[in-house]
Amino acid sequence: MAFLQIDKLLETVVREKASDLHITTGQPPVVRLGGRMVRLETKSLEADDTVSLMKSITPERNQQELQEVGGTDFGFAFGDKARFRVAVFKQRGHIGLVLRRIPNEFLTFEQLGLPPVIEELITRPRGLFLVTGPTGSGKTTSLASMINFINDHEGHHIITLEDPIEYYHQHKKSTINQREIGVDVPSFPEALRRALRMDPDVILVGEMRDLDTISAAITAAETGHVVFGTLHTTGAQGTVDRIIDVFPTNQQEQIRTQLSVAIIAILSQALLPREPKGLVAAYELLVVTPAIANLIREAKTYRINSSIQTGRKYGMQLLDDALYDLWRKGLCQERDVVVRSNQPGELKARIVNAKKGIFEEEDDEEDDEDGDWEDDDDFE
Repeated sequence: MAFLQIDKLLETVVREKASDLHITTGQPPVVRLGGRMVRLETKSLEADDTVSLMKSITPERNQQELQEVGGTDFGFAFGDKARFRVAVFKQRGHIGLVLRRIPNEFLTFEQLGLPPVIEELITRPRGLFLVTGPTGSGKTTSLASMINFINDHEGHHIITLEDPIEYYHQHKKSTINQREIGVDVPSFPEALRRALRMDPDVILVGEMRDLDTISAAITAAETGHVVFGTLHTTGAQGTVDRIIDVFPTNQQEQIRTQLSVAIIAILSQALLPREPKGLVAAYELLVVTPAIANLIREAKTYRINSSIQTGRKYGMQLLDDALYDLWRKGLCQERDVVVRSNQPGELKARIVNAKKGIFEEEDDEEDDEDGDWEDDDDFE
């Protein structure tokens, strides 16, 4: 009964192209459509319903972890229709689930609206490429698209370290090995250490959340590998500061030097509801030029934002400029762009001025076409 029920719910998610399915006691299942939460018109779930739905899809190993620590994550395939990343947790003594849909197809850079310079940046022979943004901002989808591009065009050995594996990659021009943390290898630092002995060209580190992982990723990038990593930071400037702050004070100067040499670029992104439906991404891109490498080395990160503004010829852009463009083109509502802004006060003032017909110089330039995530909703 429960399996049929979860089957039916997942069918709805795939058919409606919802990004997430939320299951909790005391209300019907809820889907996230175009960034907004929508209740399904079915009966309210009771405690027994959520337990049987959970048991119908959760592996034994994860059910045990749920009992021990109150939560667990895993990925599973819904036939050939989609993959889901599942978070199971306890709340008020009951079971809750959130299932995120991972589409089967890879989106192109054009579909995602990624800055065109990305193509050149990710095919460099070595360095650290960071994709940042809050949960649900599309980091996983952008990275999957980049790995797929390399797989299509380069004869590389690519190792991905993920928790859990989301997009499945086939061997194309490259050989791809995907390792799941907790299943194939115990931890990110351990996985990274091992990866360096596997003759890799490209390593994707699903999450750089601790000193050991960040340190190992920087070292790998310095020693002739392309390393992709994600952080839950917003903005390029904040990302550089966050990485350096993870280290003890007496190591920070050395890390600044290492990072300035290793880093290729930082792509920071936000995902917004698109008018009239679907989603659209806004991107901030820092391309590390020799001048920006100097700012990182000399602890002058506060000057990064103005360097991005003057670095348009390298393909750089600030998140707030991208958000403003989305509003100006009528693709997003004012409140949606302001709430995702790094400088909400300034962006609001700029919009107020634009409504009065007062524009800044660069506002008059035609920008590139924006990416359309259509209904491929907000993936992390």
